[in-house]
Amino acid sequence: MIWMAFVSFVVSVLAAGFVVRYMRLHARAYGEAMPQRFHLGDVPRLGGVAVLLGMIGGWGLGVVQTGFGDLASLRLDAWVGLWLLVMLPSAGGGIAEDMTQRLPVRYRLGLTAASGALAVFLLGMTVKRLEFPFADAFLVAAPWVGSLIALFAVAGLPHAFNIIDGYNGLAGMVALIVCLALAHVALQVGDRALAALLVSTAAATGGFLVWNYPRGMLFAGDGGAYVWGVVIAMASISLVQRNADVSPWFPMLLLIYPVWETIFSIYRKAVRGVSPGVADALHFHQLIYRRIVRGVFHDDESRRVLMRNNRTSPYLWGFTLLTVVPAVLFWNNTPLLMAFCGLFVVSYVMAYLAIVRFKVPNWLRH
Repeated sequence: MIWMAFVSFVVSVLAAGFVVRYMRLHARAYGEAMPQRFHLGDVPRLGGVAVLLGMIGGWGLGVVQTGFGDLASLRLDAWVGLWLLVMLPSAGGGIAEDMTQRLPVRYRLGLTAASGALAVFLLGMTVKRLEFPFADAFLVAAPWVGSLIALFAVAGLPHAFNIIDGYNGLAGMVALIVCLALAHVALQVGDRALAALLVSTAAATGGFLVWNYPRGMLFAGDGGAYVWGVVIAMASISLVQRNADVSPWFPMLLLIYPVWETIFSIYRKAVRGVSPGVADALHFHQLIYRRIVRGVFHDDESRRVLMRNNRTSPYLWGFTLLTVVPAVLFWNNTPLLMAFCGLFVVSYVMAYLAIVRFKVPNWLRH
């Protein structure tokens, strides 16, 4: 597992360096007037390619090790290739959007839905329990509903990660933290194969972050967000499906920040009569950038924007840890996990309203 992580990190770092060095021309296609743009200059948005290549390198090494005796007892064989096949539509669509800026939202939704369908039909992914007696009985009586939930999760989470991907180190660090949390619980229940894939994914993400934070020389783009979303969604479903001790509310609490950000954004836009597919600058992380992070004084405007950009992400890392820590501590305690999910939703809404109404405590601005 250590060697898999090492290979994933090295391949990702080198691939990201290649993109930074030789792929700057395509960055000019990213419009200056985009509302979610918070940087100056042309920055490549192909970090997802580096993450994907790093994962392929690490996962491939695991398959090779299994073929030569599997001394680490990881049992990584043909099913790993199926995981990569499931990722292909989403990753391809995201990378195509990063290269051209011309792939409509409905096509990208269709491609992530294709990944969800492949996960259901090729890997048999389904949700068999929600820890509600009546709901669980219904899932047993109508198993197709569990498959539909799994499809929806794999199709939707990539877009949730894309929504929170707004500042240097934000989505990447959230993905890294979530992968390590899932890997920790997988090891607790003896699922070494799943833990190995997650640790490799975290390592590949770390290789990307070397170039992304704090220098902002490379962005993950849609491709990176979609890769993280698909892998984490599949890992979450598999962990609960294969291990009865793990509460289905464990991955829900882990991912409640990007999931609720997406739900709240859809609601917020619907109230205003705006399509959910239209980008805006009113997401939680964008409000923190505008109204909490203090301005930075520097002679160079590009440097000033970069420094302020970098100061935004740690606020959201802390926000994420407020859900990750209890999720890891109480991964098999459904009532507590549900309570923390509810607490997060209430806290998010209160914090959002406080920022909108300029009622943020002064100590948060330092």
